[in-house]
Amino acid sequence: MSGPVVVGVDGSRSNLAVVEAAAREAERLGVGLELTQAVGWPAGDGWSGIPSWEMGRTGGHASKGAMAEAERRARSAAPGVRIAREVLVGEPGTVLEGESRTASLTVVGTNGTRRYGTLRNGSLAGHLSARVSGPLLVVRGRPNPVGPVLLVAHGTSTLRAAAEFAFAEASARGADLVAVQLRNISAARPNGGSAHAATADGADVALAGALSELREQYPDVTVRCRRLRGRSRRALVEASEDSQLLVVGVRDRFRFARLPLDPVCQTVLHEADCPVALVRC
Repeated sequence: MSGPVVVGVDGSRSNLAVVEAAAREAERLGVGLELTQAVGWPAGDGWSGIPSWEMGRTGGHASKGAMAEAERRARSAAPGVRIAREVLVGEPGTVLEGESRTASLTVVGTNGTRRYGTLRNGSLAGHLSARVSGPLLVVRGRPNPVGPVLLVAHGTSTLRAAAEFAFAEASARGADLVAVQLRNISAARPNGGSAHAATADGADVALAGALSELREQYPDVTVRCRRLRGRSRRALVEASEDSQLLVVGVRDRFRFARLPLDPVCQTVLHEADCPVALVRC
């Protein structure tokens, strides 16, 4: 990954913690940091993603002040990181979706903003979760700075990319990696019995294979495995309480078809007690 870490800037106090988290991620990845702010269009105009000066309007002193403070906090968190600023016209979700195409990582908080742009469809994190290209880091909860990186394994199709991201993060953070194998995250399943058991066995084999291969690539990372059984929404959220990061894979078809996220991703996005990385698979 050579593109920058892209973080949305909205001028709020809570957003500064998101900017700091993004700066530290850029430092871990050895890439630059792009501070991106969306400025709303006048009613009736529809273009998006162009520099604000091309429209002849800027976010004014408030926008400039927000960017300056965000850059100050980013430099304090990661003094050696290269920082660029982008003030673009459009809704925050659309702007960040576009910027994510060349990003190593896109970083947002849990709440959308209406201060400089608009966001009509819920939170910014929710909007981007099924649309962003590449990994998305949602800064939320109360992370344990000395806790493990939590890898949530909930299907073979999303496992490899999520595991690679989780190992890289654990290595960069000097943290252990805890792989959590889920059995049933939904409220109910129409089928059960032997078919479910066969699926579970296949998931176990896939997880063991992915962990074995990546252990050789990251010998500095200590790996532990846990299994959550039954209706495990609550257990998954509880597992996040002692973690510094939770990593989960997202099927790419959700982005192209604009489908709702699966129950696992929805659970961690809205309820996890630590930052969540959604990794496109």
